[in-house]
Amino acid sequence: MTTPETAWRRLGAALYDPFLALGERRGMRERRRALLARTHGRVLEIGAGTGLNLAHYPGDLDDLVLSEPEHFLARRLERRVARERPEARVLRAGAEALPVPDDSFDVVVSTMVLCTVPDPEAVIAELRRVLRPGGRLLYIEHVRADEARLARRQDRLAAPWAAFAAGCRCNRPTLDLLGRSFRLEPPALHRWRGMPSIVHPVAAGIAVRH
Repeated sequence: MTTPETAWRRLGAALYDPFLALGERRGMRERRRALLARTHGRVLEIGAGTGLNLAHYPGDLDDLVLSEPEHFLARRLERRVARERPEARVLRAGAEALPVPDDSFDVVVSTMVLCTVPDPEAVIAELRRVLRPGGRLLYIEHVRADEARLARRQDRLAAPWAAFAAGCRCNRPTLDLLGRSFRLEPPALHRWRGMPSIVHPVAAGIAVRH
């Protein structure tokens, strides 16, 4: 018997791509392409969802591993990988406990993931563990707004948005959290057009394991 929670998770996976489609057309697809063109060597993507990044990876990577813990998203990801990038591997694992050795990847990719994980500090520590010294985290994350009025709106709507968006925290200070463990290159700041205003502020950039 299907529980309401299972039905909601299945529906969320089915609606994931359509919900993001307008934002993809209004700039996010191009940001993904530009960021992922900088991947090389052995690459790990956390929270890969349905695989929206897949088409943008270079074809000459040494290894491409995609992790996704949510069952219904992972099923869609596996189907997309089989069609578009059959040499890639899918891990059904959360970003806070990745079943890979220390210092094993040149690049980790995170796009709209650190907002949602329950324990971002644990995830960031895990990313440091799996990156080789000097390795890079490439990220696109929506972040807490610098503008005070929008930040207050994010705070006010954080709980209902999290309930709707599978735990996503629209007011999480992700850049501050990353800066405690990585050396941040100056991020590019964007507006996530085609999405609700509370997730408009977006930062894209590189964090280096020092």
